[in-house]
Amino acid sequence: MESIRKIFKKGYGPSSSHTMGPRYAAEQFRKRNESAALIEITLYGSLAATGKGHLTDKVLHESFPGDKVKIIWEKGTVLPYHPNGMRFQAFDNNRGLLDEWTVFSVGGGDIEDEKTRLQKVNIYPHTNMNDILLWCQQNGRTLWEYVELHEGEQILDFLEDTWKTIKDSINRGLENEGVMPGPLNLTRKASTYYIRAKSTAGSLQKRALVFAYALAVSEENAAGGLIVTAPTCGSCGVVPAVLYHIQNTYSYSDTRILRALATAGLIGNLVKENASISGAEVGCQGEVGTACAMAAGAATQLFGGTPSQVEYAAEMGIEHHLGLTCDPVAGLVQIPCIERNAIAAGRAMDASAYAILSDGQHRVSFDKTVLAMKQTGHDLPDIYKETSEGGLAIQF
Repeated sequence: MESIRKIFKKGYGPSSSHTMGPRYAAEQFRKRNESAALIEITLYGSLAATGKGHLTDKVLHESFPGDKVKIIWEKGTVLPYHPNGMRFQAFDNNRGLLDEWTVFSVGGGDIEDEKTRLQKVNIYPHTNMNDILLWCQQNGRTLWEYVELHEGEQILDFLEDTWKTIKDSINRGLENEGVMPGPLNLTRKASTYYIRAKSTAGSLQKRALVFAYALAVSEENAAGGLIVTAPTCGSCGVVPAVLYHIQNTYSYSDTRILRALATAGLIGNLVKENASISGAEVGCQGEVGTACAMAAGAATQLFGGTPSQVEYAAEMGIEHHLGLTCDPVAGLVQIPCIERNAIAAGRAMDASAYAILSDGQHRVSFDKTVLAMKQTGHDLPDIYKETSEGGLAIQF
């Protein structure tokens, strides 16, 4: 498996696969073809189906100087490797082809082509949770220690910067009000939820604060603000909400939060390695479901859970999102995405509590649930995988 740095990427919303990935690809192609007179970009499959709602065309135009970009939308054509395909072509003044590149936005802001698939840098010796748990048991270590051992101590510096960006996005989201961009005219709710949470007490206040923090980050993402993928833009509010709430409520140090982030990153990495975190490939179960698993596992570690209890909490996060469709209304990362982040954050807290009360033993393993999610995503019709052609998307 690759570094958890690939799970936590700093960037601007609203979509890791439709905004961040295409921007990275365009910047690389531009550097190779600074002298080109015309850049023609063909978007395929899900990128073409919901690209305008996700601002794909906007970031592509911004990536090249002047008025030299032509975008072709081919939503009826899905390339074999991944639904989010792009073909870049550079031409000279005589319409002569200078360069051509087919690349895929595979989720979480990552891009891949034939060459990069063969050049992945794997730093972990294990690729499934069961083997990692066995290693932890044999060596008397925790999951975050497993991450640090293979990533090096510098991973904590990376996570410290990640955590700072996360907290900044929460604070901005709690302050910002008004209507988010796009035709839905959706009003921000984070500040209202936060104010109302402060007027309550007990368990209701705790849950309301979790909702407010998740809404804050998700709304920042939807507005094109700076966030951290966890593991994607569309699911970026779940892990921040849970960890920020736990730190503020129980006075956990930043060091413990960074260790929890390491465990969350490992969980997201395992899903990415063995299934997918791309809504265009497996539906929202791969985005919000994975985020819920990451948050549930991280919270369980913070509350003193064993590696087996962490695994159990993460398994529930995936299991109870199996079959969740990706059906964004108007192709925007707003409805139902923002609300789903808040609900998934609450579900992560529930999964953590359930796992802590158990002995960590259960029948369905995290690894098997991830494989079930992959198969479920394969069986889902394409209309439920980030195309805005089914589910809630056609009810408006």
